[in-house]
Amino acid sequence: SFSSDEVIRKRLLIDGDGAGDDRRINLLVKSFIKWCNSGSQEEGYSQYQRMLSTLSQCEFSMGKTLLVYDMNLREMENYEKIYKDIENSITAAHEKISECKKQILQAKRIRKNRQEYDALAKVIQHHPDRHETLKQLEALGKELQHLSHIKENVEDKLELRRKQFHVLLSTIHELQQTLENDEKLSEAEESQETQMETENKQ
Repeated sequence: SFSSDEVIRKRLLIDGDGAGDDRRINLLVKSFIKWCNSGSQEEGYSQYQRMLSTLSQCEFSMGKTLLVYDMNLREMENYEKIYKDIENSITAAHEKISECKKQILQAKRIRKNRQEYDALAKVIQHHPDRHETLKQLEALGKELQHLSHIKENVEDKLELRRKQFHVLLSTIHELQQTLENDEKLSEAEESQETQMETENKQ
């Protein structure tokens, strides 16, 4: 037995767009059966006319369905065209935004360069004389040399610590290996003692 939902679903599948095609088909089948079983010529002609009328209704419904189908196809094509136009508009907008961003970055660079030029001009105007500049360069040279010595000392210490750390890791590894060997030896001795105790009991 079919449930009510299954019956409704099957009727919708048969009925198509809900225009009553299933009823017309059933009526056509009944008319055809009556026409086959008609007793008189008049009754047969009447059933024949009914079948023609039902067929006309079915053809009209089918034609209407085809028209709706064609209209839906045209609507889909129209929507696809609109969708492509929207996509093209979005792409153009993105390109325009990208171009505006480039222009903004260029304007920022120009502004930054102008500010740097102004700052440099002010520095040049207040630049010390040659003798003062040479003294500053000499002081900076000494400081750079001092820092270079400090760097060398730090690198030497770092290399020493690296070697010490390597030795420490090697020692730890050897100690770990020794502990593992001692543990294995202890387990072997315990196993041997257990075996000897078992043999003595026997």
